[in-house]
Amino acid sequence: MKHLSKLYIQVLIGVLLGIIVGYFFPSLSSVGKSIGEIYINLIKMLIAPLIFFTITTGIAGTGNLKKAGRIGGKALIYFEIVSTIALLLGILVANIVKPGVGMPQETSDAAVAVAKVSKEINWADFFMHMIPSNIVDSFAKGDILQVLVFSVLFGVALSKLGTTGKSITHNFEKINQVLFNILNMITVLSPIAAFGGMLATVGGKNGFAMLFILGKFMMTFYLTCVFFIFVILGLIMRFYKLNIFKLLSYVKEEILIVFGSSSSESVLPNIMSKLENAGCSSTVVGLVIPTGYSFNLDGTTIYLGMSVLFITQALGIDLDIMQQLTVVGILLLTSKGAGGITGSGLIILKSSLDSMKFIPEKAQSQFLPLLIGIDRLMSLGRALTNVIGNTVACVVIAKNENLIDQNIYNDVVENKKELKPIEVKIN
Repeated sequence: MKHLSKLYIQVLIGVLLGIIVGYFFPSLSSVGKSIGEIYINLIKMLIAPLIFFTITTGIAGTGNLKKAGRIGGKALIYFEIVSTIALLLGILVANIVKPGVGMPQETSDAAVAVAKVSKEINWADFFMHMIPSNIVDSFAKGDILQVLVFSVLFGVALSKLGTTGKSITHNFEKINQVLFNILNMITVLSPIAAFGGMLATVGGKNGFAMLFILGKFMMTFYLTCVFFIFVILGLIMRFYKLNIFKLLSYVKEEILIVFGSSSSESVLPNIMSKLENAGCSSTVVGLVIPTGYSFNLDGTTIYLGMSVLFITQALGIDLDIMQQLTVVGILLLTSKGAGGITGSGLIILKSSLDSMKFIPEKAQSQFLPLLIGIDRLMSLGRALTNVIGNTVACVVIAKNENLIDQNIYNDVVENKKELKPIEVKIN
């Protein structure tokens, strides 16, 4: 019975019950749809404030990056390059596998809304729209790109206030914790939301065909994450003559904790301690790991890219190359607002979809409830990839800066000895 207290078990039960009730009582599908929409509204309620406080505190805290100079610059460059590779990989795989193609279409307001959407994007209007004329109105309407621009400006200005800025940042971090506590309260309702999503899916026409498509999407995502970890990150480690399998074995306990909690935040202090014990400089560890939790979310980025393509394919929207580049640009911005907290991926996905003019609100409401049912399972893959990506980033940057005691690392992680001592230089 103790396993029933675990949220992912409750979600699985909710999914199973939703399938059963939807199959035997299809007339209740509208009830399931309403449940899913209520959950989405609860998520939307937090989007703007979470984006603002997360981005603001993240940028305001980069005073350490300035002091660290070269290390901080290399970390940010590494994060941008690797997270961009992750995003492009997710979109590329989605274009090849096409997980959303074949989703049964029903005559609905969503289909009508899609038909009215222009497939051309006016880039001048797009960038002009990013600048808010009234930030209160931007928050009220949930215009995420405008909130994001204001958050960046606010964070930069806050970082220049010295001691006063640190005090405000500290208070903002407390507010952000409150918001994430609210998110955790909403996440507790995810089994009910999963039940409603599956009830609406199975109770509607071609319900089981939709389940097959969702299963295909989930399998595609996990295989992409595995490829990213062992091929992309593996090659980066190999370039520095390091073994990713040995590193993963060294942090296997933390990986198991993430597997159980579906949150990379749950092992942040453990990972930092282990990397220092493995010979990485405390300067690098203290800088790279916390910053990476906001700027280097590889698993979340893969999920976002694939999810957008999945929804557009399911809606029958054929995105051209310019529209897909727009998706890349928007997600590179909005993904920086995701934290290592379970459920934040769905928040960022919703905010990103709202910023894309070719995916109207009514069309989103048709498929977002479907993703709720599998979000807990997807969150597991996101969290595992995120924590592994940040662990690799720390070791690689420490190695690149010669701020790692290779003897200790070889002994603790690689299980081999160095004949000659290597001096660690602290710049």
